[in-house]
This record gives sequence, C-alpha cells and structure tokens, in this order.
Amino acid sequence: MEINFEYDNVNASDRLEELATQKINKLVDKYDFMVRADVFFKTENTSSDDTGMICNIRVSAPGPRLFAEASHDSFEASIKEAVNDLDRQLKKKKEKMKSH
Repeated sequence: MEINFEYDNVNASDRLEELATQKINKLVDKYDFMVRADVFFKTENTSSDDTGMICNIRVSAPGPRLFAEASHDSFEASIKEAVNDLDRQLKKKKEKMKSH
C-alpha cells in the first residue's frame, strides 16, 4: 500500500513518518482493502496549549474516501487519535461490505 506524506508549516520528520507508517500498516493488516493513505501534518496557532499540531489522514478504499483529523499538543497524539478514528470507520465499512 502507498502512503504519501505532506507537511504544511512543519519540517519533514522521518520519525513522524515512521510512527504514522507503523500505525497505518496495522490497519492494513486488519483491513486489506485499503489502497492508499495520504497523511498531512500541519501546525496552527490556537489559544489552547493542548491543540495546534494537526494530523489529517485520508484513506482510499473501495467506495467513498475515509478521512480523520486530530489536533493535540503533539503530533504523536494526533496520529494516534486519527488512526483510532479511521479504525472505527474502516470497521463499519468492512461490516457493510460483508452484508452485500
């Protein structure tokens, strides 16, 4: 499966890419119908110290694309939340695919 990374106002990081790739590959093991993932990292000025480091993940699979976004005080936490959200969405998609 192909994973693309984009950075907006963030320096490219091998460590972030490796972490995101590990978590996305766990999803691929569970949901083999995933085709591609696009991961976007960006920072945003917010009034809260608990947000601002945003991770967006868009997954291509049969049917409509799936999308998850999370904003926390670290990219690691944002990646984790976005992947968990995608896991729920992929689980629903898999159940619908089984019923058809």
